[in-house]
Amino acid sequence: MPRPFSSPGLNTSSARPSASVAATRTLAVGCLLGLIGLGLAWELWLAPLRPGGSWLALKVLPLVVPLAGLLKWRLYTYRWLSLMIWLYFTEGVVRAWSDTLPLSRALAGIEIALCLLLFVACAWHVRLRLRAGRQMRAADPSTS
Repeated sequence: MPRPFSSPGLNTSSARPSASVAATRTLAVGCLLGLIGLGLAWELWLAPLRPGGSWLALKVLPLVVPLAGLLKWRLYTYRWLSLMIWLYFTEGVVRAWSDTLPLSRALAGIEIALCLLLFVACAWHVRLRLRAGRQMRAADPSTS
């Protein structure tokens, strides 16, 4: 039987997150799904490197891994995803700068924006959860 979720940033009496923590999670999950969809559409249909699609579409597979951790509110996933996302940001910058197709440059710009939003959402989520944890420890008289 799963135990009730009790983690910093969540109201343990009702197992519901605070509104700001839930908003950062929603933004992070939305950006991650957007990056997955963009990567697949870009490399298979919109502007693939080779006509008919490209094996470069496999670049989205590492993005699928953290999705479960985000959906399960795993703080560690938000931390390492905020570091991993810079690889995709770098790819977007390189392709925005060097690609000859205007559509591909536009897609790279979208990738850059999604990466930046995802980083902000993850960093903000971690900060809010850690702050809530400190407040919970400060309010608990049994820890002093």
